[in-house]
Order: sequence, then structure tokens, then C-alpha cells
Amino acid sequence: MFIYLSKKIAIPNNIHLKCLSWNKQQGFIACGGEDGLLRVLKLETQTDDTRLKGLAAPSNLSMNQTLEGHSGAVQVVTWNEQYEKLTTSDQNGLIIVWMLYKGAWYEEMINNRNKSVVRSMSWNADGQKICIVYEDGAVIVGSVDGNRIWGKELKGSQLAHVAWSPDSKILLFGMASGEVHIYDNQGNFIMKMTISCLTGANGAVSIAGIHWYAGAGGYVEPDCPCLAICFDNGRCQIMRYENDENPVYIDTLMNVISIQWNHCGSVLAVAGSLRVSNLEKEFNVVQFYTPFGEHLRTLKVPGKHMSGISWEGGGLRIALAVDSYIYFANIRPDYKWGYCCSTVVYAYTKPERQEYCVVFWDTKNNEKFVKYVKSLMSITTSGDFCTLASKADELQPQEEAESETGSPARYVLILCNSIGTPLDSKYIDIDPLFVTMTRTHVIAASKEAFYLWQYRVAKKLTALEINQVTRTKKGGRERFYHIDSNQPGASDDGPDFSKTFTPTRDPICCITATDKTLVVGRESGALHRYSLPNVTLIQKYSSNNRAHYLSLNCNSSRLAIIDISGLLTLLELEVRSATDEDTGSQAAAGDPSKFERKDVWDMKWANDNPDLFAMMEKTRMYVFRNLDPEEPIQTSGYICNFEDLEIKSVLLDEIMKDPERPNKDNLINFEIRSLRDSRALIEKVGIEDASQFIEDNPHPRLWHLLAEAALRKLDLKTAEEAFVRCKDYPGIQFVKCLGNLQSEPMKQADVAAYFGRFEEAVSMYLHMDRRDLAINLRIKLGDWFKVPRLLESGSGDSDDALLEQAYNGIGDYYADRQKWVNAVQYYLKGHNQERLADCYYRLEDYDGLEQLAADLPENHKLLPEIGQMFVTVGMCEQAVKAYLKCNQPKAAVDTCVHLNQWNRAVELARTHNMKEIKSLLSKYASHLLEENKTLEAVELYRKAHHFLDAAKLMFKIADEEAKKMSRPLRVKKLYVLAAQLVEDYHEQVKASQQIKAKGKKSEATFALAGLLEEDATSSDSRIVDSAWRGAEAYHFFLLAQRQLHAGYTENATRTALHLREYEDVIPAVEIYSLLALCSAANRAFGTCSKAFIKLESLESLSPEQRQLYEDLALQIFTKHPPKDNHVMEAGGSSEGAEGKLPTCIVTGLPIQVYQLWMCSVCKHCAVEQEISKYSCCPLCHSPVA
Repeated sequence: MFIYLSKKIAIPNNIHLKCLSWNKQQGFIACGGEDGLLRVLKLETQTDDTRLKGLAAPSNLSMNQTLEGHSGAVQVVTWNEQYEKLTTSDQNGLIIVWMLYKGAWYEEMINNRNKSVVRSMSWNADGQKICIVYEDGAVIVGSVDGNRIWGKELKGSQLAHVAWSPDSKILLFGMASGEVHIYDNQGNFIMKMTISCLTGANGAVSIAGIHWYAGAGGYVEPDCPCLAICFDNGRCQIMRYENDENPVYIDTLMNVISIQWNHCGSVLAVAGSLRVSNLEKEFNVVQFYTPFGEHLRTLKVPGKHMSGISWEGGGLRIALAVDSYIYFANIRPDYKWGYCCSTVVYAYTKPERQEYCVVFWDTKNNEKFVKYVKSLMSITTSGDFCTLASKADELQPQEEAESETGSPARYVLILCNSIGTPLDSKYIDIDPLFVTMTRTHVIAASKEAFYLWQYRVAKKLTALEINQVTRTKKGGRERFYHIDSNQPGASDDGPDFSKTFTPTRDPICCITATDKTLVVGRESGALHRYSLPNVTLIQKYSSNNRAHYLSLNCNSSRLAIIDISGLLTLLELEVRSATDEDTGSQAAAGDPSKFERKDVWDMKWANDNPDLFAMMEKTRMYVFRNLDPEEPIQTSGYICNFEDLEIKSVLLDEIMKDPERPNKDNLINFEIRSLRDSRALIEKVGIEDASQFIEDNPHPRLWHLLAEAALRKLDLKTAEEAFVRCKDYPGIQFVKCLGNLQSEPMKQADVAAYFGRFEEAVSMYLHMDRRDLAINLRIKLGDWFKVPRLLESGSGDSDDALLEQAYNGIGDYYADRQKWVNAVQYYLKGHNQERLADCYYRLEDYDGLEQLAADLPENHKLLPEIGQMFVTVGMCEQAVKAYLKCNQPKAAVDTCVHLNQWNRAVELARTHNMKEIKSLLSKYASHLLEENKTLEAVELYRKAHHFLDAAKLMFKIADEEAKKMSRPLRVKKLYVLAAQLVEDYHEQVKASQQIKAKGKKSEATFALAGLLEEDATSSDSRIVDSAWRGAEAYHFFLLAQRQLHAGYTENATRTALHLREYEDVIPAVEIYSLLALCSAANRAFGTCSKAFIKLESLESLSPEQRQLYEDLALQIFTKHPPKDNHVMEAGGSSEGAEGKLPTCIVTGLPIQVYQLWMCSVCKHCAVEQEISKYSCCPLCHSPVA
């Protein structure tokens, strides 16, 4: 950062100031002083010029109000920013709260204890509470509306300071003795704070200031110190929280008056006075430190006694109360930023996130890309690339974060492109305090060593190859050097690597590099110059001042040095031969030139001229050519780039006010004087004079300007000469082409096109009746929309091929913008089937795609692609058609297999005599069975019309479920499904016989042939013959239970009796238990007794179960004799005159009548009267006809 005094305001009547506070949000400055002085000021900038934004804008006092009310000296002023209130207190203990009303400040509340004087007041972070401490130990906590929350007397304590914690849960009280006590927000004592920074200090000390940064602007690091406590003897400690055992210690070696954090907790300002040892005189200074105790800058302030210090809300200015004056100092922060490839890269912190938010703002397209980086240290840019240096994440995988020493690396360098995509990264052990970058190397330096990484940017490598490049051994692409190394050029690799960490007495303080030179600056003022890429120490230079910033010009002949105090000097690195050869005077390399500028905080050499540079001095930008300055420009921007006599500058202060929405207004281009003068000469005087001026001040940009002016006037000779001077080969060619044209209007039209005035050029061509040239120009520009209009406006027939090309061009325009519907219209007109197919696919217009496939001729090269499109969305039939149309039956079969359409696959394989389908099917089925996907295998066989194989698997599943004693309904469903597969098999055999016979024989013959074939082919006759047996068994098992629950006990008993035929399907114990239950309910105890006899004789039962059945039988048959009320067996006989009677599947009773209904699917019967109540067959659930 750089700081300089910028403004001074005098208080009338020489009244000395005692305190000062700057409202961070609204910008009011309150200052209190002797004799009851209290003023509120406001500085505002009024400017319409975009360049004069920020600090460069003139600032005037928009408010200067004296607040009457205090009689004694005002000692404490503090703002409540959330509620726009000002609280002040004087030496008599009077407290006044002021409020803003219609642009002026008025008293709102007054309070006076009349006992003691107020030493400190502090509002908490949300502005809801104020804590007031009195010298006599009294503490009062009040609310924003004036109510007292609590009060307390701390006996025997003299209070001097108070501070709230960011979460308002803790209060810190600073005692007059120098102790700090920690209390909770209700006033209960917790503990004394350990003040370890006073170790070894002599004499009485008092606290100069306590400031606890509340985190409103985020933190520079995840665990950043934020509580600063400073004593009047200059000792200071910065803590992370109130009982931090490892605080940061600072000894400022000065008498401290006041301290304050800036808006984002990145800089602590310590104000006071410094005694010069050899003089008795003291002078006022403000020292600036990081939260980690690193000294940044010192600001000397005139005057005798400094009494207060306060930061502005944006951290760009600081106000100092000295005697009867307020001094303002401007601050140029060290933003983390860079510029590469027309992209501004900048970083900022957010309160809600621990990481830095790094924004890559593409200024050309006004697009931004955001990346979050933890513990970011710096941003460095060069060419098209950017390097982010940060602390390595502890969670990083170990193998990636290994460093040279084998231990986990502590820092990481990430190489990114201009949109923030990481291209490569390197883990290193040295602290990258200073980083510079060239087109081939990244150089990072700690205080004692520097590290060289020759990066490779894989423009044409695949991601895999990039990965291999990063994994390869370093092989000379990375090297470490110690600054005191005796063998410059020898790498500190291998066993000597530890030397890199050896401390040095003269640390590195800055570095810079170009493609061939590296310069390292040291704190003593010494400069080391090395050659690149082999890193050989060429020369050492010495200077009296410690360099803060170094920069080499484009040919490495001159070095610019800005020292710690903002003094810019130049150093010649290469011998420049003097013009006066006779005297033999030569400027020896290393001789510092006489050039000096003060208060410089930024500078940039031109990329294309070694004698041209721009620099920022306070709020002015100067451009120097051969050390002669041009008139300055008022601006406070940071210089991005200096090229082609144009300076690009970015107003980072304005961007940081709203970093999420960067505005193009904050990017400014300045043209330097020679460019402005040349333009003025060309416009006002003439080409010849301008040519002479440019001859004296040559630059490619100026020659280009001249060439363009000459072209406009069709002065081809001058234009050609100028194009030659600026080495513009296309320009030379263009002038030659113009020379070959005879017609003057034709030349003018071509020149208009050259300058991008295309509409004008087209109208000129049309005026000359050269429609063809107008069309060619539109085609060159890719402006296809206007080509059809031009073609149609012609008198003759329009060129069909050109028209098609134009329509396709328009189609491409819409396709590039993903407007597929519009693209389709033009591709149809342009007969572009390939792009049309792609558009239909993206629009999911599969009907259109199908129609396109149908319209294409056979064996068209697009058909396989369309087939593949249908495959990806699972449209099998359409894909098959496409493949068959281009004569690829194999692909069609593969598609069917892929989409599980096995029946279609088998059919296609048969049609096209493909042998491998059967083996493929069995292979896939066995694969499914191995993975226990039996149902999927069944589905597979069913779709492939291998019904018998499917049925076998289905019966297997049903048998297993039955053994598991699953729900009977589920088992029935499985048996029905298996039986239906067998029925499908019967149908298939019958159909195949019909096809073979081709309609010559009767139905009966087909059936007989079918049955004979079944007998010949089926190995498992049980499955084919008794397919419905399992389904029947479970159907009647369920029916009996339904009848029993419904109270039809006799029917239930008869159905249960019928179940005895199915002992091979349902376990006997289930059947006879059900029969015993039903017959007992029906009071048919004879049947019940037989059932019990059967149960007791079952071998599958254990003795305990058998005993239980015997006990139950005893209980029943002691009460009821084992006799049926009426003959069950006879009634339940299913034997008729013609053998076995069919059983009704509705009632479970034998059918005695001849009129009966038979199901067309399962061939089971029912009484017509009963089935009329049903819409589906009770057994197989097929609809009743």
C-alpha cells in the first residue's frame, strides 16, 4: 500500500481537537475539542467526468455543522451507523445523543450522572446496545431507544476503555492500570485477559486503544487475528479471540495515542509520536500493520500533538486530528489483482465466506467468471495467463501436495487461463511472498530463496496428456536458488535442498522478470541481475533505498525502481551508445540516471517501446517518452496495460465498492499525446504534414493511422508507404488490389468495406449494378440473412445453389444459438438432411426424424446415424427400419437385442438367416440367471417367443415361493402366469403347423400335428400336460377359506374335500388342517375325525406337533361324536356316469348339469348361472366372453 497526505481542514479559533470519528456508512465526520467544540463535517465529491471517480475527484465540504450543547471539552465521540445516531460526552460527564433530521443534527437525549467523567463509549455491532464506562468504575449498558438495560459499579477500578465482541456476547473493559477484564454481556466477570506483549516493559503503562474488528467486510484469512490491544509505550498484541494463547506481538517503538482497523480488517493503523534518538524533537507518525504484525508503511504527519485517528468507510482515506486541524491522507491499497488477455482479475473477501472470491472479468464481452480460493496470497498475470499463489489446503491429497523435501507442501501456485480454468499447479515449500511471471516462467521468492517454474501450456493436448505432463518428473522444469548461493546457476536440488531455508541477513524484498532477465531486490538496496532461462548472476547493483516495486522495460535495458517512500528512479542495465562519439562519452550500464519522481505508487512500461512508460503520482497519471513528461491526467486508476500508444486503466476503488457487478465505466482508455497530435494533424492540417510528424515520432500505430487516412482520400502511394512502415502485409496487398481497379466508385466501395462500412459498400455495389459483388461481400461477412434478399431482387433467375447455401447459413446461425425450430425451417429449404436430422433429434421431434428416414433413398450414408439416434431414445421399430433400409440387418438385430425386443430379434435373424441369435439368447438368459434375475430371464424368453423355457422358469419360481410359504394369492398368480406361458406355447406350435401346411388340411389335422410335434419336442411332459394344476390347487385353497369366512361352511367343506387331490402341490398338513376346520364349522365331525386321523399319521410332523393335534382331537370328540349330520362323501362324490365330473371354479362343487361354461384360455368349467356374476374367469382372470 502507499499513503500520502491529501487535504487539511482548519478548526476556527485554533481550538484544539480531542477526538475524531468517521461514520463508515454515511460518511459524516464528528470531531470534538476544547470549550465544548463539536462539529459534524461531510466530504463529498461532485463530478460528472467518469475519469474523475474516487480519490481523483475534487472533494468539498457538503456539511459543516456546529453542534451546541457541551460546555466542557468533548472527549468521546462515537457513531451508531445502523440508526444514524451520534453519541458524545464531555469532561463534565454530560452525554448527548444526536439524531439526523432533515439534513441537520439535533439533540435527541441527554444524560448526566454528575459523579464522574465518561472515559469510553461503544455501540455493539448491530447498533442495538451502547456500553458507557466511567472513570470511577461505573458501567451502564443502554438500548438504542434510551432505556437502561443494566448498570454496575466495578469497585476499586478506574475504567479507561470498553469494546464489544463481534457477536455482542462479551465486553472487554480496559483499566487505567493497563489490565483488560473480560465480562459477559450481562455484566458478570469471566476472567482477566493475559497481556503477554508487556513482558520486559518498565514503568507504568496505560491502554492506548482496544479495537475488535467485527468482520463486516470478511476476513483476509480463515483464522485471522482481529482483536487489537495497544499500549501507550508502543507494545501491541493482536488476538484471534479474547483468550487466544498465541497472539501476534508488535513493538511499534512509539508513543501510541490511538488505533483503528480499516473496513475489512486487513490493515491496523497505529497513531502516535516517534522520538528521534539524536534529537529531542518528537514527530507525529501513523504506522500501518497487517493482522499478522507485518509493517506496511509509515506516514509522517506535521503538527505537535495528534489526538485521534479514523478510517473512511471504504478504507481509501484516513482522517487524523492534529492540534486544531484535521488532516486527510489518501491510501492506495495493494489490491490482489492483475490484467491478462483483456481480462481484469481481482479478489475480494465476503463476510459470509472464508475464501477469497476471485473474479475474472472479461472486459471485452463484459462476462465474469468467479472462483473461490482459500488463503489467497497474490495474483500475478502475464500474457494470456494468471498465477494464483495461496496456502496449501490441509485437506489436499498427500501424493499431490508432496514437495521436494517429501513433507506436505505449505504453498501452492495455480496457473489459470483468462477465465479462471486451472491449467497446472505446483506445490512448493518456500513462502511465495513475491511472485512474477513471464511468457515461459513463474518465479516465486521468499525472503531468502527464489523458485523458478518453467510452465508448459498445453494448447493442443488432450486432458489425458495434460495429466501425464503434470505427473512427469520435474526434469529441470523447476529449480530453487538461495539468494546468497555462491554458485549462481547451480540448482539447489537433491541433497542441498535444505540450503533453500537457510536464513539470510539481507532478505529479498521484490522481484521482476522479462523473458531474458530476472532482477531481485534486497532490503539493503542491493539488486541482483540474473539471466534467464539458465539463471546466471550477471551483475549486482547497489542503491541507498530499499526497493518496493521493480519493473523492466520491454527490451530489459532499463529498470524502474519505486522505493518504500514512493520515490521512482531508473537504472540503466545496458550500455547505450551516446550520439557524441568524438568525446567518447558513454553512459555506463548501472549508472543511475538523474531521473527522480516522488509520491509514485504505480508504473507500467509500454509493451512495444523501451523508452515509453506511464506512472501514477498521487491522483495524476504522467506519460514519459525519453524521460520527458506529457501533461498529467487526473485519475486514480491502476494501470492495466500500455500498448499501441494507449493506456488501459482500471478504477479498482470503484469496482471494490460493488465487486459482484463490475461496470465498464470503471475501465478507462487514455491516448498519449503523439497519438492525439497525429490524429489532429491528419484531420485539420493534411496528410503531408502529418506524414512528416510521424516520420519524426515513428510508431506502427501512427503509421497505421496515416495509412487509413490516405486510403480514405485514395492516396494509394502514401497508403502503401505507411503500410510498409507498419509491416501490415494484408494492407499492402489491399492497396495493390485497389491499384488494379479502373473505376473510382469501385475503389471507394472497396475502401468502405475495408473500414467496416458494409452497408455503404453494398449500396455502392448495387448502384454500380454489381449485385454479384454485393452478394460476395455478404457471404464473406457471413451475413446470410441478406443474401436471399439480394438474390431475389435480381432480374434474372436466382442461383439455386447459392440460395441453398444461404438458407443453410441461416440455419447454422440459428443452430449455433440453439434455436432449433427456426433452424429446421431453413435446413428444409436448403435440403440439408444431415443438419436436419440433428435438429429433429435435439427437438425430440421423432415423427419428423422418421419421415426424414422414410424420404431418404436406400443405402444413404445418413440412415445408420438416424438409426443410432432412434436407438439412444429406445425407439426400436424405427431404428430397425432405418438399418434395414441401408442394408444393415446385423445392426438391426443388435438394436433389438440392446432394447430387449428379442421376439423382433429372432424374427429378423430368421428372415435374414442369421445363425447366432439362439446362442445369444441363451447366453443372455444364463447371465441373468447367474445374477438371480429369474423374472428378467422369463421376460426375455417370453419376448423371444421361447414360451416353454419361460414357463419352466416360471414354474420354478412358483414352486420356490410355495416352499417359502408365501401368501397363497401371490403363489396362485405365479402358477397362473406359468400356465398362460404354456398356453402361449401351445398356440405357437399350432400356428407353426398351420404355416407349414399352408391351408391344405383340416383344423383337426393341424391340432394333431401340433400335438405330435409337442410330444416330440417337449422333454418335460408334466409342465405341458398339467400346466394348470398348481393354479387350480391354490385357487381352491383360497376359495375354501373365502367360503368359510363368508359362512358357507358346507361349500367350504366340499371345496376342502376336493383339495385332497392336490397333495403334490400344497402340503398335506395345510389341506387337512383346512378340511378339519371347515368340517368342524359345518358340524360334519365324521369328516373332521378323518382329517384328524390323516393329520396324526403325517410323517412330516414332529412328535410335539402330533401331540398337539391329538390333544385338540380329544377335546373336540369328547364333546361331539365323530359322525356327519348328512352324508358328505356321497354328496361330495365327483364321479358321474361317464367318469369324473368337472369341478365348478366358482363354487368348488362338481358340475352335475350338461349346460356349462368353459373358459377360452384355461379351459376350466363353471355353472353358467354362477359365472354370470363375474366379468373375469376366477382362475385365470381372462375376460368372460
